[in-house]
Formats: sequence, structure tokens, C-alpha cells
Amino acid sequence: MSRRALVVDDKPVECQFIRRILEAVGHETLALTNAQEATRHLRSEKFSVAIFDMRMSVPDGVELTRRTRDSGLNQRTPIIVLSDDQSSGAASLAFSAGASFFQYKPIDKSRLLRLIHATEGAIEHERRRFRRVPLCSKVKLRFGAKEWFGETIDLSLDGMQVRGTEHLPAGSTVSVSLLLSPGMRPVEGQGSVVRILSDDRMGIQLNQLTLEESGRLQEFLLPLIFREGQREQAMHVPQIA
Repeated sequence: MSRRALVVDDKPVECQFIRRILEAVGHETLALTNAQEATRHLRSEKFSVAIFDMRMSVPDGVELTRRTRDSGLNQRTPIIVLSDDQSSGAASLAFSAGASFFQYKPIDKSRLLRLIHATEGAIEHERRRFRRVPLCSKVKLRFGAKEWFGETIDLSLDGMQVRGTEHLPAGSTVSVSLLLSPGMRPVEGQGSVVRILSDDRMGIQLNQLTLEESGRLQEFLLPLIFREGQREQAMHVPQIA
């Protein structure tokens, strides 16, 4: 499975230099010189790693990092901030905004590669968290006084796609009761309707589970996630004649 990276630097030469480094180690890379355009992509696409130049026009790299941490899809994406400001305050500013790593310019290829490799553990964790497993389980949602009954289409550690007779308003906070298997106590907590897929399908983010309920979901789902990951890897193994 390819990794998808985002590079944002308003200097085209440096932007393309970083893109070539990433692609050389197997990252599909979106390289942008416009930070406003990057903001739009961060709202709608999931990235495995992001690299931002600190000094850009609005938003600069610090603000873009902050927006990334406030977004739904890329809150935990590893972020590397690059800066030609040699002061220690630059690094502190980047880390306070949510950067995972910081590197001074001019760009040192070897050091940048080490930082990219350091993100791989976090990348694999994110893959597991977002990997969807096809699963049909009964689910009940409560929105105010309204109760909604349906079933899951797929499920991840972070959310689920559900199907019922209708959909609830996008942005709604809902109480969730998820019956993973017969005889098992439902996983219960709070979630959010993050997208409407059709008249009867919704995407629900499970962003407010207690540690206990999150642990129960993880215990049930991780074996299925690993099995699904092994199946995907097997599909990409070259066949030898």
C-alpha cells in the first residue's frame, strides 16, 4: 500500500526537491506551493506524513500545522516543519502548534530521510486506526429524543459507515450503542456524523469513547484489521510464473 505525503513550500525549487526525496522512498506525493490550496486538501484527504515550510504567505507553516491538528482526518498525521529561521524560538513555535519534528534549512537530505523513517511507526499506527474492516453489526444511535436503528457496513478503530432507513444531520453529536457480536455487551459512547453518503448511509466518527470502551473495540477489531492487512499485502505480492 502506497504512502501519501503532502509537501507545502512556496519556493518551487525546494518543494520539488522534497518531493523527489519522498518519492525515492516510496511516497506518493502531493507537492504544493499554495498554502490555501493545502488547507482544502487537508480537509478532504488523509495523508501519512506532511512537510510544511515555516515561512509562507497566509497561512504560514505554523498556522497550517495548527489547522491540521484541528482537522478531522489528519489530527494525528506526523508533521515535519522546515525553517530558515535559525533561532531556538522557531522550533518552540512549531512544536507548540503541533509539529512532530523540526528541521532547519538548508535541507539536509540525510537528516530529512531519518525524520521520514521516524514517522513510519506512527504511519503504521494510523493505517491500523483508519483501516476499514467489512462488518455487519447492529448499531443504535440516539440524537436528542430520536433513536436511529441500523447496521454497520464497515468499521475501523476511528469510525464506521452505517446504513439505515434514513440519515441524521451532518455534524450531529450522537450517542452510539454498537453490538459487535451476539452475547457481547454493546460498545457505547459518543460519536459524530461526519459525512452523508446517501439517503440511508452515513459516516460516523467514534471520537468520544472512554478508555474502557475504546479498549473493548480495539480488542475485538485488531485481529480483523491484521487479517485484512495481510490479505491486502497478499494481493500485492508479485506472482512468479
